[in-house]
Amino acid sequence: MAFLHATAKHGSSETKKRSWLPYLLLLPGLVWLFFFFLLPILTLVSTSTKTPGFGIGEFDQTYRFANYWDAIVNSRAQFLRSFEYAGIATVLALAIAYPLAYAIAFKSGRWKNVLLVLVVAPFFTSFILRTIAWKQILGSSGFVNRALIDLHIIGPQTHLTASAFAVVMGLTYNFLPFMTLPLYSSLERIDPRTIEASGDLYANAITTFRKVTLPLSAPGVVAGTLLTFIPAAGDFVNAEILGNPNTKMIGNVINARYLQIVDYPTAAALSFTLMFVILIMVTLYIRKAGTEELV
Repeated sequence: MAFLHATAKHGSSETKKRSWLPYLLLLPGLVWLFFFFLLPILTLVSTSTKTPGFGIGEFDQTYRFANYWDAIVNSRAQFLRSFEYAGIATVLALAIAYPLAYAIAFKSGRWKNVLLVLVVAPFFTSFILRTIAWKQILGSSGFVNRALIDLHIIGPQTHLTASAFAVVMGLTYNFLPFMTLPLYSSLERIDPRTIEASGDLYANAITTFRKVTLPLSAPGVVAGTLLTFIPAAGDFVNAEILGNPNTKMIGNVINARYLQIVDYPTAAALSFTLMFVILIMVTLYIRKAGTEELV
């Protein structure tokens, strides 16, 4: 009896240790999320309801929630412009990345790894340097501007830089890898026998793509559009370098409020509002897309 009791007690102790093991493994991640996600958000919300104090950079907590309304009303044009530019850049990136990812997944053969390296190669260069390079590419002496003039698409006095066109091109280029990689991952998982079976059922290439390839790659499309749209909507580097005062995005307003005007409550209110709006848009988009399988 004593032996059985000791065995049962030992087994109970082992079970208890095992039940605590998953929580111990989660602890480092939970601590990280608390200090680098939850705590900054709480600080952001707290700052957004403050009002200026007596000194520069000093603010008192007065729980003034009207800061949100004032910030949105005064910056509504930049909000709308950010979503507009991000939406256009996302559509362009999808149009460029899908054929590229398709070619890498199904047609590249032994060059697949080389092409994947070329896709991620821009990440080895500074984001700012890549954006400045586009300023040179689209400049008056750049080959793009000269080619468009020679083709009589634009006039000799037309400038591509310091324009909405340049900002959207910069966003599209800089976030193109975020669209390409999820699409490639999704397409690469498609069993080639599925596509062959479609051909055996007398479906042509267009029907096979529309009925088989595109639906099976839908998780990659959803993931890629989210990974492109979200950072593009909050970006301020492209608008700062490639744009003009009339193409400023909400990220530029937040940056100026924090670093130049030193208006922390308005900047915090704008930041939290942007994050909340994007969260709502992402939730609706995922539900509309009808997929829970993001890759």
